[in-house]
Amino acid sequence: MPDALDATPYDALLLLSFGGPEGPDDVVPFLENVTRGRGIPKERLKEVGQHYFLFGGASPINDQNRALLDALRKDFAEHGLDLPVYWGNRNWAPYLTDTLRETAADGRRRILVLATSAYASYSGCRQYRENLADSLAVLESEGLELPEVDKLRHYFNHPGFVQPMIDGVLESLADLPDDVRDGAHIAFTTHSIPTSAADTSGRVEDHGEGGAYVEQHLDVAELIAEAVREHTGVDHPWRLVYQSRSGAPHIPWLEPDICDHLEELHGAGVPAVVMAPIGFVSDHMEVVYDLDTEAKAKADELGLPVRRSATVGADPRFAAAVRELILERAAAEKGQEVTPCALGTLGASHNLCPVGCCPARTPRPAAAGADSPYA
Repeated sequence: MPDALDATPYDALLLLSFGGPEGPDDVVPFLENVTRGRGIPKERLKEVGQHYFLFGGASPINDQNRALLDALRKDFAEHGLDLPVYWGNRNWAPYLTDTLRETAADGRRRILVLATSAYASYSGCRQYRENLADSLAVLESEGLELPEVDKLRHYFNHPGFVQPMIDGVLESLADLPDDVRDGAHIAFTTHSIPTSAADTSGRVEDHGEGGAYVEQHLDVAELIAEAVREHTGVDHPWRLVYQSRSGAPHIPWLEPDICDHLEELHGAGVPAVVMAPIGFVSDHMEVVYDLDTEAKAKADELGLPVRRSATVGADPRFAAAVRELILERAAAEKGQEVTPCALGTLGASHNLCPVGCCPARTPRPAAAGADSPYA
């Protein structure tokens, strides 16, 4: 048996994700959860839900989270880390509040949270923290003893997150026809967000054009492009582009869109493109529809050969990275000297989100940060 690893003071890990429908009857209620408070008519939600209906009314995300849970539990067991893993979603079952209620019933007192979002932004970090605060408030109203909740740092530049993406790009390049492979461009894609949200992402000192959100993605893209250059001997041109825009058309969002970018590359005579979704942990709906369906259709229309590289998903290297992040944070909480593991130029992200980090559009309490009401 492996020697036991020490995660104290933590006694549980919570995988916190977005959630998704698992059948046709779930689609509209799920979208009502996602858009609650925005006054969007049900008929409009049915239109939006067509993306899900194309795939039988189910998002891949919950099955992908189940696979990640299995990978985490397997890795922990193989390495002697005795830490139970729970799972809660923001917008669909298993709901976060129910999961935190379960941890309280199980006597868990100190919980680390792994969010399925690797980068700094309001929607990718603070909104998860707001949901944690909302759920803790419910537990408090029920008279339950509240666990102390911390969130693992952003892991965008951890080797266990980056290396699987490098391998995915290399495999996609190798899958292109020989006569277009060396001339292929790499389109690194991530979720578009309003430019105002991008500009205020990260710590206050990181705010500015694009903020930490764009800076972190660019750092990862450069890491992957350099690794591909070293492996293949070919300097593939690349660009960070965006996908999955939603919201009012008059509000500026990050650009260019992947489909517009494909048209631009085709017009410039580029022979092939690898789409690398570095902004996503797994192949959920934004990947399988916006890239595999919509962007692929645009490429086919243009006669442009494209390949889409794999996301990290439940790769064992990512599971190992999570274990390393847990032990790193646990050691820091015990006052031990820690050397965080990070690639690129930006270094390891902060453990505790400071005041003013990825601010909300409308101020709301957020857990697991310097401004948490549950600190």
